[in-house]
Amino acid sequence: MTGTPGVTPAMPAGRVAGVCIHLTSLPGPYGIGDIGDSALAFLGEMDGMDLRVWQFLPTGPTAYGDSPYQPLSAFAGNENLIGLEPLARAGLLSPAELSPLESLPGETVDYGRLIPAKNALLARAAERFRTAMSGELKAGYEEFLHLHDEAWLDDYALFRVIKTRHGERAWPAWEAPFKHREAAAMERIRENQRLALDRTKILQFLFDRQWRELRTRAEEKGIILFGDMPIYIALDSADAWAHPEILRIDADGRPTHVAGVPPDYFSEDGQLWGNPLYDWDRHAADGYRWWIERLRHAMTMADLVRIDHFRGFEAYWAVPVESQTARAGAWEEGPGKALFDAMREALGRLPIVAEDLGVITPEVDALRQRYRIPGMSVLQFEIVDKDFDIGKIDANCVCYTGTHDNDTAVGWFAGGKHDTRSLREVEEARGIALRLTGGPEETIHTGMIALAFSSRAQIAIAPMQDFLGLGSEARLNIPGTTMENWRWRLLREQLDPRLKSRVKNLVREASRNLLKG
Repeated sequence: MTGTPGVTPAMPAGRVAGVCIHLTSLPGPYGIGDIGDSALAFLGEMDGMDLRVWQFLPTGPTAYGDSPYQPLSAFAGNENLIGLEPLARAGLLSPAELSPLESLPGETVDYGRLIPAKNALLARAAERFRTAMSGELKAGYEEFLHLHDEAWLDDYALFRVIKTRHGERAWPAWEAPFKHREAAAMERIRENQRLALDRTKILQFLFDRQWRELRTRAEEKGIILFGDMPIYIALDSADAWAHPEILRIDADGRPTHVAGVPPDYFSEDGQLWGNPLYDWDRHAADGYRWWIERLRHAMTMADLVRIDHFRGFEAYWAVPVESQTARAGAWEEGPGKALFDAMREALGRLPIVAEDLGVITPEVDALRQRYRIPGMSVLQFEIVDKDFDIGKIDANCVCYTGTHDNDTAVGWFAGGKHDTRSLREVEEARGIALRLTGGPEETIHTGMIALAFSSRAQIAIAPMQDFLGLGSEARLNIPGTTMENWRWRLLREQLDPRLKSRVKNLVREASRNLLKG
């Protein structure tokens, strides 16, 4: 591939267009999008629209609140994303067993109904796999264990089984022998819960197997998989339980300070994420080994990886644990170039994109530029800047109409009920958007996409909701809230010929269909 001057080699060689849609949002008959037939079918739809980049959200197992940014593991896959049709074709489930899930809604994910129903099917499939595996499948599973069991899989299986034993409570609330991983307690779990441990590991193997098929098919179609990595891990995660030494928490799992960001566009009180902070001195002492393995794993999942809250590597917002909002936080120094030098030396290249939104200082920008890491440009934020010029957006960049944390383009233009802007600011933004896109209001979403696609940015992306011209009802996430997020789904009939033709024309008019080989 021939690169573009000033653009990191990790980026595509030509200007390309993409879509952001999380895997849960894909159409399919069983209540949630998945990495099986749902994802493979969507690759075909993308190919037909000349979209060459698929950005999705973190793929780890979720817990209460269903947020992909608070996963139970930094390495495991979300079992609810496993496709059921491939399991049926493998003889692990019958078509009749899948039919009850067809009553689940198609336009939204009803997690309360989905999770128990799908978990029961997955447990049945895993048990059948365990009792009947042979030949190529058995060899594949044994190789999977060889590669991952000691690194993270065994800890994850123990964590999930013990968590279930404790009524899904967070691990700091477990009985002391399990909270502290006492050898005798761990041995009892291994002896008494062997089948449950095996089932947990088998589901991770099935997830991995389906994901590898997805990667292969994406590569065949020339589609770049663009993943997402939260900078922080959840306190209630297998990683925090198995490796408390990498975090600023005490022996009982209690943090003194937690992560967040100061007041910004999204929230006047800032965002109080609540994640434990890293003990960066401990990470430095072993050469950032955990971070290296985390990025190495992410590189097996995707061609590019967005790292959420990149600025936290230069300096991060530390909030006293007793605070009710993020306002009481303070900046503390991050690992900076020491971390990125270690990762580059170990991995050779850094195929990452920096989420560099929010409070970005010259020091943060210098850290990103030092490693030629692409940044982000989000039009909903930037067009209201008096110095905004679409022609000045850097080529080494990903340009968006909006992200999963934004309202849709239509909702943003209208100024919905969750909008933190004043009425005057909404009106000013409308005027600017109409001037830059040429209007009219009825197709502002198409105008915003065309504007993003016209930029010099090597990658330009719009959320699926913007391609469809949907309003705030289709918003995926409202930062600072915990209810009714992560539920929106695409319906298969929305991918009609008119939409496909319109998207293809947008891509071609911007000359973003000329990926160099």
